[in-house]
Amino acid sequence: MKAVYVNGQGGLDNLEVRDIADPGQPGPGQIRVALHATSLNYHDLLVAKGGTPNQEPRLLMADGAGVVEAVGKGVEEFKVGDSVVSTFFPHWLDGLPSSSVGNFAGTPGDGIDGYATEFTVRAATDFTLAPEGWTHAEAATITTAGLTAWRALVGDGLLKAGDTVLTLGTGGVSIAALQIAKLFGATVIITSSSDEKLAKAKALGADHGINYKQNPNWADQVLELTGGKGVDHVVELSGPGTLAQSIKAVRVGGHISLIGVLTGRGGEVPTSLLMAKQARLQGLIVGTRRQQQEYVAALNQAKLRPVVDKSFTLEKLADAFRYQESAGHFGKIVVEW
Repeated sequence: MKAVYVNGQGGLDNLEVRDIADPGQPGPGQIRVALHATSLNYHDLLVAKGGTPNQEPRLLMADGAGVVEAVGKGVEEFKVGDSVVSTFFPHWLDGLPSSSVGNFAGTPGDGIDGYATEFTVRAATDFTLAPEGWTHAEAATITTAGLTAWRALVGDGLLKAGDTVLTLGTGGVSIAALQIAKLFGATVIITSSSDEKLAKAKALGADHGINYKQNPNWADQVLELTGGKGVDHVVELSGPGTLAQSIKAVRVGGHISLIGVLTGRGGEVPTSLLMAKQARLQGLIVGTRRQQQEYVAALNQAKLRPVVDKSFTLEKLADAFRYQESAGHFGKIVVEW
């Protein structure tokens, strides 16, 4: 069967399509899944370009969606024919995160082999049911990006009707956050460097769009739009380059979800302003299996569908990553086979 690996040194030119052995039948507590799709995340790109710490080849991709082909002894949650989607932290079923969550040691496509292949045999708890009626490509978008947005706003932020949400950019997490916020009856402000993308976001329900290239001090515009109060929630996807403005844009007592590192891994934090705002700044990495199940239940009730920008074949995974690097996408990039 086909599989895509990156060698230990990393680099998009070092992605290899290999023919590997079939994983066989599931043992007790396991399921066999015929995989049909994955979606691209910034984390996957970092692994593909940077390689693995132990310099060993790694089967790529954290997201995987497909159909259950066989179930092992003792598995009652799934049956043959079920559409399923993987979890980002297979061993983080519920509760607070542990050290094994923070270092990605158990994350598919990073610390362990991922889902860029045709079949897999894993513990049943490595998957949840996919949203009803979704394609496999659509389902693959929830493992990382969708669940991150859900945890940021609902799990950690306790989002409620009437809240105001600021989300940065128009990638997968941000667009999922927009959809979730509107589902809950929130007002959404979204940023982008592209007026065309802002128009697309407004078509999805965004109430306000800010072009941050035209408005480099965009926090001032956020304050103006909120009558000087600031927003209840900020989905902060860029990191140190935008964090100071996110703190300025949040209301007193508000909530900032620190998710992305697009502008770097370190920088100054305006601590006096953060204290004055008495805001909660919380770093997060995706979420638990229980939260994913809750997210899927909400999606089933709401009849939402994700925004898929472009699809590639498995053999063209490197090209999909190059497209991701161009930052031309709106929503998610997927790979199907």
